[in-house]
Amino acid sequence: MSAPMLIWDDRMLGYDLGGRHPMHPLRWELTWSLAGQLGVLDGLPLTAPEPAGDADLTTVHLPAYLDAVKEASVIGGPQRAVGHGLGSDDNPVFADMHASAALIAGGSITAARAIAAGEVRRAANIAGGLHHAMAGHAAGFCVYNDAALAIRALLDSGVQRVAYVDIDVHHGDGVQEVFYDDPRVLTVSLHESPLALWPGTGWPHETGHGGGVGSAVNIPLPPGTSDALWLRAFHAVVPSVLRAHRPDVLVTQHGADGHADDPLADLNLTVDGQRAAALALRDLAEELTGGRWLALGGGGYSLVKVVPRTWTHLLAIVGDRDLDPAMPIPPAWTEQARLARPDIAPPTSMSDRDGVGVRFERWSGIREVGIDRTIDDVRRAVFPLHGLDPFDPRD
Repeated sequence: MSAPMLIWDDRMLGYDLGGRHPMHPLRWELTWSLAGQLGVLDGLPLTAPEPAGDADLTTVHLPAYLDAVKEASVIGGPQRAVGHGLGSDDNPVFADMHASAALIAGGSITAARAIAAGEVRRAANIAGGLHHAMAGHAAGFCVYNDAALAIRALLDSGVQRVAYVDIDVHHGDGVQEVFYDDPRVLTVSLHESPLALWPGTGWPHETGHGGGVGSAVNIPLPPGTSDALWLRAFHAVVPSVLRAHRPDVLVTQHGADGHADDPLADLNLTVDGQRAAALALRDLAEELTGGRWLALGGGGYSLVKVVPRTWTHLLAIVGDRDLDPAMPIPPAWTEQARLARPDIAPPTSMSDRDGVGVRFERWSGIREVGIDRTIDDVRRAVFPLHGLDPFDPRD
């Protein structure tokens, strides 16, 4: 198998929302450092992309929105609300905002085109996964929706069918919105319940529109959902709908903010549970797409304890260099993390569970635990649209 394409350019660290904003570029810096020190990157060159140009960005975003982003990006420009969702607490404007956001988008587009051309089977852009940006406005810390842009690039390159699976704790609303009426793109989002968490969308009844009915699958999870129950819901829905869709390429978004330590949400996952999800998605890519898989980053605001370990595991899995979860953290990385954030005790190993794998009971068709109500709701809403039996655990 050809080596995966790993997208990175230090200029992506310029996507810095400033001050005490939770989306801090330190999470990328610490991830690449940890992955390097653990040998994940040995022999794997990093690919520095070109920024996405206007012709690419306007395949998803409106020209007027691009103009607003560029205007707000000028040093000394408006540091206030300027419309299009820019200048808010969630989406403050900053110098060179357009350039850094376009570079991240360009990374995901570059990876998508390389997969479509057969140059690589797998690629990863952990700076990507900015899934909340809409056609005409910024949202949820996201300026340009690189995930939607990558999917659009795949389609424009001749890929017939794409499946997108989003495991960020927040609903993948921006990507769903772009492809809500497109039967070529299946969007699947596992997220905390809209009753409990922004953006308040992602209900099971949101299944697509027009010719795209059935193209959206939403799995809203109760606050406090643990690894075992999260994985139960995942395996009760995701493999079946992906098999029914028959994608040519799998695109996945790996927000790490479902972790129990994340300050912005209320799920109860561990690094080990997030690793198990990435392994399952790799297996599905191998089964369904011939291994053609683009993995993106996303949310994640526990900058030291969670994101670097979760995404180092992801990079290792993309590269078939799976790490032993019980392995210790290198002392040099621990010192780097302490210097960056003296108030946070760094983790000591690559596991939250002493290296013991996550065990869970698969859905059997009978309501046995609370998560089964969610599973039942989702399968009833979506499975008949794909010719699947919502009551048969074999589907």
